[in-house]
Amino acid sequence: MQEQHVRHTPAALGTQPVPIEPCVSPTYFEQERERLFRRVWLNIGRVEDIPNAGDYFVKELSICRTAVLVVRGTDGRIRAFHNMCSHRGNKLAWDTHGTCRRLTCKFHGWSYGLDGQLRFVPDEDRFFGLDTDKLGLTPVTLDIWEGFLFVHIDPHPGETLDAFLGEFGRQLRGYPFHSMSSCYRYATQVNCNWKVALDAFQEIYHVPVLHRRTIGDTFSGPENPFSHALTIKLYPRHRMMSLYGNPSHQPSPVESLAYRFGSVVTQGRIAEDHLPLGVNPTRSPQWAFDLNVIFPNFSVDVSAGTYVTHHFWPLTANRTLWEACLYCPPTTRAGQRFSQEVSRCVLRDTLLEDGSTLEATQSMLATGIRTHFNLNDEEVLVRHSHKAIDEYVSDG
Repeated sequence: MQEQHVRHTPAALGTQPVPIEPCVSPTYFEQERERLFRRVWLNIGRVEDIPNAGDYFVKELSICRTAVLVVRGTDGRIRAFHNMCSHRGNKLAWDTHGTCRRLTCKFHGWSYGLDGQLRFVPDEDRFFGLDTDKLGLTPVTLDIWEGFLFVHIDPHPGETLDAFLGEFGRQLRGYPFHSMSSCYRYATQVNCNWKVALDAFQEIYHVPVLHRRTIGDTFSGPENPFSHALTIKLYPRHRMMSLYGNPSHQPSPVESLAYRFGSVVTQGRIAEDHLPLGVNPTRSPQWAFDLNVIFPNFSVDVSAGTYVTHHFWPLTANRTLWEACLYCPPTTRAGQRFSQEVSRCVLRDTLLEDGSTLEATQSMLATGIRTHFNLNDEEVLVRHSHKAIDEYVSDG
């Protein structure tokens, strides 16, 4: 039986074409920098990235004109600081990640504890009235949701992380993110606006065409040839789409073997009663995974056995750092490891197909031949995203 279409686009969101200008304008990009990214919570990693005391990592936030140093203290607490020495402004940590007992500047040797306090100044007596109690590292506001580390560049955020995530965050509370600690990471810079990259992962309309040689029939079939969503939920800033899984999909011999031993990105192994109500909210037996977009530039795609994250970090008006991570449960047997490798390869091939459109799209948008995008009802997440972003930019 052919599915019955349910309208996803609320009347308040409108159905008119969406302007292209915000994806090509350097002026709009600078407004996003000041009016958006410096005013919201941004995810920069997970607690598993720094499991032990002294572990640290550095996240370059070009869009916020800073680099953030995140470190776990001897008390187990995770703190964030601007990666800047209080002496002459040198970048304190030069590596992207590491482990240390103290954070010591390579320029003049000023040394800081894992709590950010200044501990040692070489030849301190030669300074004039140096108040070391006030010269610790400059903190960055940090909070944690379900193991995800969020920072806010404003030292006095206008809202808490819990308020920022709101009902969206509560819907995902309890998903076993912590049990999937094995991670495969991909990163690349692409010559496109960050919204062009993000938009490619906020709709499933492209799957039967772009992914026809890889995962196309996994998410579309005779009953649902255009991969229509099972349901879509729009929050004030965040959004989610629950994706259909084709029950008629015939797995390849490699996929069939992988399914026997563990979770694959296209098929999971967690019992439904262990998933929070916000995951597969329709409780459909034809569910594949949920696409969750946390405003403004972070997505978390959750299935019944693995999850995938995407970050789209703006570098310039037409250049983006795209980071993707696949998280899987730790393996104890060779068969499970084989399943993870299949997942990794499936994701890799799919991402290569997704990435193939980004720079070509940006180059044509820049011509000015067209001024608007024409979106269908299944692309409502794209429409919602552009509206939420523009509300920040227009608000000033």
